[in-house]
Amino acid sequence: MDETTREAVRTRARSHRARLLSVLRVQYPDALTDRGYRLLHPTTGDPYAGDRRHLVATCRSVANFAVGALADGPDWCLDAAEHGLRFLREAHRADDGGYRLVVTGEGEPVDRTRSAYGHAFALLAYARAVDAGIDGAEADLDATRDLIDDRFRADRGLLRSDCDADWTEREPYRGQNANMHACEAYLAAYEATGDSEYLDRARRVAEAIAVDFAADTGGLLWEHYTADWEHDFAYNEDEPRHQFRPPGYQPGHHAEWAKLLALLDRYERGEGEDGAGGDTSASPDWYARARELFDAAVDHGWSENGFVYTHAADGSPIVEDRYGWALAEAIGASAALAERAAARGDIDEADRFRNWHRRFLVRTDLFRGPAGVWYEKRLPPDADGDLVAQDPPGVEPDYHPVGAFFEGWRSARAELSNE
Repeated sequence: MDETTREAVRTRARSHRARLLSVLRVQYPDALTDRGYRLLHPTTGDPYAGDRRHLVATCRSVANFAVGALADGPDWCLDAAEHGLRFLREAHRADDGGYRLVVTGEGEPVDRTRSAYGHAFALLAYARAVDAGIDGAEADLDATRDLIDDRFRADRGLLRSDCDADWTEREPYRGQNANMHACEAYLAAYEATGDSEYLDRARRVAEAIAVDFAADTGGLLWEHYTADWEHDFAYNEDEPRHQFRPPGYQPGHHAEWAKLLALLDRYERGEGEDGAGGDTSASPDWYARARELFDAAVDHGWSENGFVYTHAADGSPIVEDRYGWALAEAIGASAALAERAAARGDIDEADRFRNWHRRFLVRTDLFRGPAGVWYEKRLPPDADGDLVAQDPPGVEPDYHPVGAFFEGWRSARAELSNE
């Protein structure tokens, strides 16, 4: 790498760190309340009305501020993460160690669902807290890992579905989404602890979802499965705009998996055969598969003003709403893939991913509101492209933009360290 290129990578790292911290600065201190956090409206910046707090939003906010601390942000990043951890432990966590899905600010249960998706985010929150050096978080990380093992983790290391408060499973359903975020959480736990067992767990989930199951759908990632992990192509077919479980293929999740597989490639190649990652000789080619998923996302979903929400197997759109989180995941994926391509000396591919990265970055203004908070989505052009904010209690405290800029920052740093 010549000095001109090196300086360009340094500039990219600084730019992403600044973007990350600017997102957090919008959230702090207005998102904090006496206990836990509140979501802020993208138009006004005012807290949402009502007193319901969603487990996923709490965990994502903890992870956000912990990531700010990891990026050497101001002291308030760590303070805000610790603030949210107290609420996670005291309000969301039940006596049996499980986590309630929705509570009031006083910790009164509103929805006692034991959500696999939500528990994956609890693991992520504690992993980021451990990585940021927050006292006591490692015990919580261990306890949450054990709880997931006991209550959710089943065949092939995959998570089963949501349960009632007594841990009775609600429906014979298995979901890609909860498992994708479990993979994300396991990777974060590996980053925080160096424990290769977490890397192995992430590897198992990724191989099942992103490789094996996708072999039956032409390489695309289906979202919904039966209890025996058979593709359920009819699931929610009458609810195309379902918030968490829409029918069809989601380009945003293809981009998100591309990022996770790039991280697996980074850690496995960095460890070597005798490193903490163990013998990975039988692992898939994560880099090649990540490229395939990224290309599928842009080929089927990219529309210059965002990604369509869902599409059919032939690539025809089902729901053309453009969600901000999908754009953010593509930003992170393109950054991680550019770094992996550069690590292999694949200059043409590194340049291609950097070009996509720049294209995505200039589109962030399409989703950022006047208050600096991202809107949930834009409606398609035939619906005038109107911006839509999330409904309360909401689950997105700008977690995806923070993750995108964090990955941009550390991928650039990794590229410099690969020399």
